[in-house]
Amino acid sequence: MLFNSLLTKLYGHKYQFKSSICKQEQLESEKFKKIYEELQVSKWFEDFSKINNISIPKNILHRKSWEYVYIALVLKERGMLEQGKKGLGFAVGTEPLPAYFASKGCSILATDLGMDNVAANNWISTGQNASGNIDILNRNNLCKKEIFMERVKYKNLDMNNIPDAIKDFDFCWSSCAIEHLGSLNKSKQFLKNMLKTLKPGGWAVHTTEFNLSSNEDTITEGDSVIYRKKDVQEIAKWLKREGHEICLDFSLGNKEGDLFTDQPPYYQINPKYHLRLNIGGYDSTSFGFVIRKHNK
Repeated sequence: MLFNSLLTKLYGHKYQFKSSICKQEQLESEKFKKIYEELQVSKWFEDFSKINNISIPKNILHRKSWEYVYIALVLKERGMLEQGKKGLGFAVGTEPLPAYFASKGCSILATDLGMDNVAANNWISTGQNASGNIDILNRNNLCKKEIFMERVKYKNLDMNNIPDAIKDFDFCWSSCAIEHLGSLNKSKQFLKNMLKTLKPGGWAVHTTEFNLSSNEDTITEGDSVIYRKKDVQEIAKWLKREGHEICLDFSLGNKEGDLFTDQPPYYQINPKYHLRLNIGGYDSTSFGFVIRKHNK
């Protein structure tokens, strides 16, 4: 009761979705299933599989599904997916979220690395970069074309160098992008810098890799890094010191999919689950940061 009252005081009312770890139970809930269908995530996987010539089993419980649905549910719960709200998407690739948010009444600025950026080459080759093609963000017609063209704009943007002019948004998000900024330190710096893009009281949701094997050893440099629990706690401590809000939940699931770690080449051992995976020798899953900017 005391913990719940503290949450109520902190956030104004209790939110179901906080900064947390991907869990099977969430994906199997009716709320997740409903948004999963609305986002047409299975169609996104089908397109991704064709581009990369890989076979992702149908109906697999996948952490990428969790990320997309989690971001949408967090923002919906906080009243962000409504008429007139302004959202900023970082590294949107070909994800369905910009079109989905536009269909709910939001004005969206979708951003991604420009094609002239060397770091974008791998994402372009695997069909995970918008490449300046705004139409690809609505390829599954989640939003009526005329409404999409009115509400969604696109801009090339490097997450390590956010222009000062990018500001005054009600919310921002990214799906498994902050671990690809070159180092863990750069990723942490982004989580601080991105706050300047928000209005006072605005919300940020960012998913990333989370280390389940160690709170000491991890990957801190290179194309993809992995957050440890202590890294999340470090960011949370800084945020709270600066007057921002974050509530952490490190609880782990205990269902079959939560206990299975997929090994490369993925999707071969157990075609039902890809919630946890081995990355560079570390058992990992997805973690979602939910941050509210101070009201000053």
